[in-house]
Amino acid sequence: MTHYSDWQYEIYEAGLHGAPPLWPVDEPGLRKLAEQKLSPEAWAYTAGNAASGSTTRANAAAYGRVRLVPHVLSAPVPRDHTTMILGTKLPTPVILAPIGVMKLIHSEGEVGAARGAAALGMGFIHSTASTTSMEEVAEATPDNPRWYQMYIPRDEKLAVSFIQRAEKSGYQAIVITLDTTTRAWRPLDLNLGHLPFLHGNGIANYLADPVFRASLAVSPEKDMGAVIKRWREVSADPTISWEKIQWVRKQTKLPIILKGILNPDDARQAVKIGVDGIVVSNHGGRQLDGAIATLDALPAIVEAVDGKITVLFDSGIRCGADAIKALALGAQAVLLGRPWVWGLAVGGEKGVTHALKCFLADFDVSLGLTGHRRPSELSLADVTTIK
Repeated sequence: MTHYSDWQYEIYEAGLHGAPPLWPVDEPGLRKLAEQKLSPEAWAYTAGNAASGSTTRANAAAYGRVRLVPHVLSAPVPRDHTTMILGTKLPTPVILAPIGVMKLIHSEGEVGAARGAAALGMGFIHSTASTTSMEEVAEATPDNPRWYQMYIPRDEKLAVSFIQRAEKSGYQAIVITLDTTTRAWRPLDLNLGHLPFLHGNGIANYLADPVFRASLAVSPEKDMGAVIKRWREVSADPTISWEKIQWVRKQTKLPIILKGILNPDDARQAVKIGVDGIVVSNHGGRQLDGAIATLDALPAIVEAVDGKITVLFDSGIRCGADAIKALALGAQAVLLGRPWVWGLAVGGEKGVTHALKCFLADFDVSLGLTGHRRPSELSLADVTTIK
């Protein structure tokens, strides 16, 4: 079996012929190059965090406190990353997190990101706040695993339409983001006075929706300002409750995953109402300043759900070892965010594939060096926490 980490030898062999990698292979290097390529508005939207940025720093610090305790002489070959999550078979327990407004980053947008993931067979989560409709992404990657991430709108008919479109387009799960009912205070965006949605970027799923279009007094082609006003009225419901999640549960047979869980009480409630999975997430530090780091929150949440539902994890993962730590602490898969966005920024679809190959190579090395063949073998015995 070919391991993801074997790619490093291709890089070294190309180097023998004077052909180093076209783009950096490390996340900081990709991030720096992305900043150079992006407009100030695009960089602010992508790199910005809530208020002082303390939640983002807390995420990074938490990965630093958790250290790996490797086994040696365990012959962890051949390695196999294959993972089954809620009926979706994945080649690796690393899934592309939902991130919107990607045409702000690169002209290929979400289609480029989805195709970059599909080149490796990796799962892709399509955001409601995208610059490309869910149907276009499905058409571009018809055979690749994909889930649909939904911000529950105020209009129930629109919510049903979103769900039905996702089902018809072959999405295999619905991911409901819970931590964005109030727009965060993000200084990088605010200092530029720029919110992409007010410029018509990130509302493609609305513009393609028959229920949304039927609610418009005029067509988008005639008055985009009026369309954006309507979008602001219906795009997110700050009053959503557990009862609303139960209502969504009744609208579809697809697995439902709740993203944004940090409190064990909320995790227990998710089990109680019958959803299929949760994502332990603080939105990568982009929503609540001063929130608990996701890695710090994970163990208590794993204990709270007691294996009754699937636990996924995101926020702040930058290298393979970060993902290994989350899996060892009980997550069944991780969502990767900004690293693939930097890849999109520097090279579109091919840049995304490059960033993902780098990440998976690092992940595979880390898995092998901990002494394991499969991610599912990771456990609490593989980590220790420095106080």
